[in-house]
Amino acid sequence: MFRDVTTLFLNAHGLKAAIDEMVKPYRNLKIHKVAGLEARGFILGGAIADRLSVGFVPIRKAGKLPGNVISQDYELEYGQATLELHDDCIEASDKILLVDDLLATGGTAEAGIKLIEKLGGEVISCSFIIDLPELGGRKHLEQMGFEVNALCDFEGD
Repeated sequence: MFRDVTTLFLNAHGLKAAIDEMVKPYRNLKIHKVAGLEARGFILGGAIADRLSVGFVPIRKAGKLPGNVISQDYELEYGQATLELHDDCIEASDKILLVDDLLATGGTAEAGIKLIEKLGGEVISCSFIIDLPELGGRKHLEQMGFEVNALCDFEGD
């Protein structure tokens, strides 16, 4: 079963409610930037960054960013991929909120975290709309020492 949030994005009230809920845990925390994982993490991350009055950092698939980048390979359920980040977009000690639409195995989020840490940033939390608990992403990220928030879980296939 493929889980998708694009129908949520089509509904103005649903999108607003999701972003409102994703922002709540972070309103009173010191966050310097929101990092969004390509591609739906851009939609959510940009809106969350705006609500928190902080900058937005896109973490993109290989070859999509101009200029100097750093790269991180990671495993997918169906192969391997690479994420990239501008090498000057995060300052040492920046506190970063990592955002995406869905948490499955945690491989993409882990690659994003590694990129942020390479630049000296500190990921303070990871936020998703959907968690697929049976795929173990939350457990994996929490075992790495990261807080994980998700608006809903979908059990089973």
